[in-house]
Amino acid sequence: MEYLDRPIAVTDVETSGLIAGHHEIVEIGLVLVDQKSFKILNAYEVKTKIDHPERFDETARGLNGYNEADWADAKPLFKAMVCYNTLAKEAIFCSHNVTFDWGFIDQAYKQIGLKNLMDYHRLDIPTMAWLKLMSRGLKSVSLDNVAKFLGLEPEPPIHRAINGAMLAYEVLKRLTNM
Repeated sequence: MEYLDRPIAVTDVETSGLIAGHHEIVEIGLVLVDQKSFKILNAYEVKTKIDHPERFDETARGLNGYNEADWADAKPLFKAMVCYNTLAKEAIFCSHNVTFDWGFIDQAYKQIGLKNLMDYHRLDIPTMAWLKLMSRGLKSVSLDNVAKFLGLEPEPPIHRAINGAMLAYEVLKRLTNM
């Protein structure tokens, strides 16, 4: 598939902490976007079961609102990643924090032994925001700051991966149309 024909997989993950390989993905949000029209092709959200609740960082829990009752029907990481991988096949990974989000997605692929079917390129929204908006007065490239600067509502205080992915998509769309 030609590069410009590949969809963009705008992804956000919520995790049990900051360290991929030690902490775990608790939720994945994906907005699959046509690269040319920026129309949404598909969206996916899934809560994932965690194997090590004792490692859950309290700051992370406060951000994503994780509690056992809401995650009672969570999917095993393997099932969640198989679905994600199928939807994102040949897509270009994009997120607001590529180092963080890709670090956890890549670790999940390795942990479960699943071959990554995505394109090897990564798109980083903060870099795009910096290039397009810093000269216009943007003071920080955090997702909420960029969203507010572009006239979008920030992410709710309790983060859900699909909300983060949708907001990142809206920011990406606005930046691309500038």
